[in-house]
Amino acid sequence: MMQSRLLLEKLVAFETVSRASNLNLIEFIRGYLDELGVTSQLVYNDSGSKANLWATIGPADRGGIVLSGHTDVVPVEGQAWTFPPFKLTEHDGKLYGRGSADMKGFLACMLAAVPTFLATPLRTPIHLAFSYDEEVGCLGVRSLLEYIKEQAQPPVACIVGEPTGLKPILGHKGKLAMRCHVHGAACHSAYAPDGVNAIEYASHLIVKLTEMGDELRDKQLDYRFDPPFTTVQTGTISGGNALNIVPTDCCFDWEIRTLPSADGEQICSELKQYACQELEPQMRAVKADTGIHFEPLQAYPGLLLDQSAPLAKFIALLANSSDFSTVAFGTEGGLFHQVGIPAVICGPGSMAQGHKPDEFIAIEQLHRCDAMMRRLARFATSEEILK
Repeated sequence: MMQSRLLLEKLVAFETVSRASNLNLIEFIRGYLDELGVTSQLVYNDSGSKANLWATIGPADRGGIVLSGHTDVVPVEGQAWTFPPFKLTEHDGKLYGRGSADMKGFLACMLAAVPTFLATPLRTPIHLAFSYDEEVGCLGVRSLLEYIKEQAQPPVACIVGEPTGLKPILGHKGKLAMRCHVHGAACHSAYAPDGVNAIEYASHLIVKLTEMGDELRDKQLDYRFDPPFTTVQTGTISGGNALNIVPTDCCFDWEIRTLPSADGEQICSELKQYACQELEPQMRAVKADTGIHFEPLQAYPGLLLDQSAPLAKFIALLANSSDFSTVAFGTEGGLFHQVGIPAVICGPGSMAQGHKPDEFIAIEQLHRCDAMMRRLARFATSEEILK
């Protein structure tokens, strides 16, 4: 049985849902690398309950290629699974289990390739990066990037192994998610004008967001993305206690999915300005202690690598494909790119199976990713693979 499949079985068995610690999985990876003679470094979160892992194979005195993946998975509660989610199950050429596609399949192939990397006279180092809390806003990798920036020879490129069917992906949109709190003033609904209706003022903001989204459809188009414009949407809303009480509070969550060239903060500032200059004066004319507050939830930058870039040409060789594309979902790739490490997205499996019950990865995808790792080892015998 192939090593990547055996390793995937072990990785899936760790229930690394984002709300839980990933340390058991990280210690497993660290022990596996230790047995092969590979030293690794851990970068913990503030509480010490989670960690990133970083390891380098090959010469440490020059920039290398990062293979990057996240260790956390999304929850399984409320989903009707046919197969046990945290026990890898093989059926009809597919391997079922939470994280099998997103993205422990790639992690398994990374680890399975370590003996090959060690046996190859690498002249370009290969770095292994394992992060936490990607699924809740690409949080963990940020401290790992701080660690990487302190190294004498930072990496020259990064391959993020999110599931793309091993197609080379050069771009994705960025995201800015916010929560808006509207605090009004309660009164009996028979005397509604004496109160400040938090739900109604929240509705003004949501209408404004919708209008801004409509304007963005016409401002900037990039048909490499689907949809080809920046989108704005409200996802959740809550407020009020009873129909005969003017509601004191209303809260809603909203997000912007930006083209890489767009500025989500500028869009957010426009809404804040509308709240401050238009709505809050109306509210406070009735009750002084009312107002609107914005709370950031998560944010990560977009990614867009030019097709003529050395890394684009290199990933085409690795993936045996120059059918470049973009994806709708976000990744840690934009954060690597933001700190000066060009990134591409390419990994086994399909996001069509990600986050769903009976998530799976085709065994054929693991075979192909294993082959890609062997090609990487061969290319890394040169110092000029990105020239």
